[in-house]
Amino acid sequence: MITITPTITLEDSDIEMQAIRAQGAGGQNVNKVSSAIHLRLDIPASSLPQEVKDTLLNTKDSRISNEGVFVLKAQNSRTQEQNREDAIVRLKAWIVSATKKQKPRKATRMSRAVKARRGEAKKQQSVRKSMRKKVDI
Repeated sequence: MITITPTITLEDSDIEMQAIRAQGAGGQNVNKVSSAIHLRLDIPASSLPQEVKDTLLNTKDSRISNEGVFVLKAQNSRTQEQNREDAIVRLKAWIVSATKKQKPRKATRMSRAVKARRGEAKKQQSVRKSMRKKVDI
């Protein structure tokens, strides 16, 4: 059982992890050892609450396939265990960030003094540009 928040938990059986060979530099270790982790979470079939599933599926994340499977690749570390832990931490962070409610934007107004300063600056710029015109003689 993976606890994401006090109200959101995920069963271990919902997550499928597969060890694969990592990409990039690293020489013999990268070429011979399957240290990278491919984490797959089938969101519609998971034990997450329905509103969390809907929120996750509605995110425009490229790591979610058309079938609703979230795929994450962890290959930062040399060892499989550390990559496994990193994948779970990143999955938790993704779920928390996707389910966090955004605060509504509060409309702001410009004060009279700010409007006056802005108008004065525009006037000065206008004068500056008018000085660049050709002079009629």
